Amino acid sequence: MNPVTSFLVLVLILAGFASGRWINLYLAFVLFGAAAIVALSLKMANVWQKFVILRMGKLQGVRGPGIFAIIPIFDNVVAVIDERIQTTAFNAEQALTKDTVPVNVDAIIFWHVHDAEKAALAITDYRQAIDRVAQTSLREMIGASMLAALLSDRKEADDQLKEEIGAKTAPWGISVSSVEIRDVAIPEALQDAMSRQAQAEREKQARVILGSAEAAIAGKFVEAAATYAGHPAALQLRAMNIIYETTKERGTTILIPSSMVDALNPSTTLALAFASKAAPDPQTELPTKIGA
Repeated sequence: MNPVTSFLVLVLILAGFASGRWINLYLAFVLFGAAAIVALSLKMANVWQKFVILRMGKLQGVRGPGIFAIIPIFDNVVAVIDERIQTTAFNAEQALTKDTVPVNVDAIIFWHVHDAEKAALAITDYRQAIDRVAQTSLREMIGASMLAALLSDRKEADDQLKEEIGAKTAPWGISVSSVEIRDVAIPEALQDAMSRQAQAEREKQARVILGSAEAAIAGKFVEAAATYAGHPAALQLRAMNIIYETTKERGTTILIPSSMVDALNPSTTLALAFASKAAPDPQTELPTKIGA
């Protein structure tokens, strides 16, 4: 009994007692009868509720929200439907995927009643039916999916479940807002195998990246060698710079071979460069000596 009906019934009962004591006993009985009629006929539905009413076994209408009255004895409220968004958790245990891998999947569905008449008259218990339909659809989806797709494409699986469950519950006046897969559990042995496979893939990718880097570095070294071959002074400056960078730290002692010191002497480097340019090519002079 809602607060408004309770208040009116209480007022009529108190008025009946007062009338029977000080005014008229028959008036008291009338007030008591009115209180009983108000208690049976006056109903109030909240903003999220719908009352489905049958009159002598036939649908009289769907009422709410607000205050309304029914005819006692003839009218009967068969269902009070909550139209707010509701959640139902469901799962599938040891369901086989398309590649015959047993998995345990937990999911949750968000739904609401958009047609109170169908929810009350088209099915006996729509809450239990939603749970059964959700479990069946989840098992069908798992059986038609590969394990890799089930683990990686959660969004696609959620949309597929939403469409399948929504199509089955629409005739009952129920709309599915969304379906979310919360967890996909696989056997521990398969987890270890997948972990080793993922580690091997990562090592393979790392080796490919390292090889690409080594190839790029080797190409740069070839270009640098070609540059230094034609410019001995540049090679000398590079060597001196390397020594400088090495001796920047305090307390560092470096042993340099005497041959390297001679190579870093500018006069020696220039003499070697000129000598290499002035030296005749043996292949070009060989025919001259033979002709002589």
